[in-house]
Amino acid sequence: MANAAAKTQIRGPSRPKGQETAARVREAALKRFAASGYAAVSMREIAADVGVRPGALYNHFLTKQDILKDLMLSHMADLLEAWDSCDLGSDMDPLERFVRFHIRYHLEKADEVFISYMELRNLEPENFDVVEAERRRYEAILTEILLEGAAAGRYAVAEPKVATRAIIAMLTGIPSWYRAGGRLSKQDIEELYLELARKAVAPDAPPSLTGDRMT
Repeated sequence: MANAAAKTQIRGPSRPKGQETAARVREAALKRFAASGYAAVSMREIAADVGVRPGALYNHFLTKQDILKDLMLSHMADLLEAWDSCDLGSDMDPLERFVRFHIRYHLEKADEVFISYMELRNLEPENFDVVEAERRRYEAILTEILLEGAAAGRYAVAEPKVATRAIIAMLTGIPSWYRAGGRLSKQDIEELYLELARKAVAPDAPPSLTGDRMT
């Protein structure tokens, strides 16, 4: 019993340290993948950035592929959690709420966004399916917004899922080119892209009187 208690005391503090090391591995891999691309980064380089021997990484991630999958799933989990706790006004138009949330969140997570979209091609099929399922959960939020808005006459959407992917792709592209200190502020970008999203699903306007006379 004494030996068991001693082992428990020895193992107890090791778990937080292990979690801390795993977090440092994720952070190092995130920076490396974003800067050089997944294929060009080695486990040895990640280990060097963390300050451990390469073999120590395998206590946390068996392969580089496991790290990539973990980064992508963590990104999606954080994104969905952030949406659930979004503090934008509930009385705001749902499409506006989604657009503003998406832009603000993704501009703060440029590296995570880059990896989550550009490195999908490097996921093994089984891992791709798992990550893609989480991406579809997020897309379903906007699809539901569009369906409900169309039913209420606020939006006109022939293919809600296609519109969803088009809008998300448009919004997600912002971190790849936006730079702070440029001519347009984050607020400017937000307003411009909100207008684009609204126009993409705006109900058809009735013909003007002028237009009727011309025809």
